[in-house]
Amino acid sequence: MSVTVIDHPLIQHKLTLMRDRSTGPKDFRELLEEIAMLMAYEVTRSIALEDIQVQGPLGPCDGKTIAGKKLGVIPILRAGLGMVGGILRLVPNAKVGHIGLYRDETTLQPVEYYCKLPEDLAERDIFLLDPMLATGGSAAAAVEFVKKRGARSKNIKFLCLLCSPKGIEVLQKSDPDVDIYTASIDQSLNERGYILPGLGDAGDRLFGTM
Repeated sequence: MSVTVIDHPLIQHKLTLMRDRSTGPKDFRELLEEIAMLMAYEVTRSIALEDIQVQGPLGPCDGKTIAGKKLGVIPILRAGLGMVGGILRLVPNAKVGHIGLYRDETTLQPVEYYCKLPEDLAERDIFLLDPMLATGGSAAAAVEFVKKRGARSKNIKFLCLLCSPKGIEVLQKSDPDVDIYTASIDQSLNERGYILPGLGDAGDRLFGTM
């Protein structure tokens, strides 16, 4: 497993705005979608290409097109929904699945309440989306869900805005072949399992339910 911190200046600038407690739901949603799109640009950098010829206005032209595996985008509900739009702007033909998890406030363990995924996961590169990799429990559970439905560990990438050292450790122990892409590795978790300094509850800020 590799952990890649995407430190592009635009991502870091937008992430700082998201951390600001005065940023409202509208701006928070827009910033999350924009960061997801910028992250997708980096994550897809190694995607396979094949040669193709097209007919241009002045004659034939040699070019490149995406080859190989198709893409599956799977947000972890509910906060992961905020990242889908940005990625689909770059890869609009990707199939989208959904995994519904909530964290038990007492045990801090994930509880599944919904799962709807594309049928051909074995043939796809998978982007699992969640703005926060905090305790790592939800991420590890989501990885297991997609693997049980045919996805291969080496084809799974976990995309998040923030992660904690604990979350990285838990996901690495759960499946060392899943790569993590993040905009920041923050300091720690508080007693409620929230990332510090973090940005608060991403789902609540995204949907204005604070």
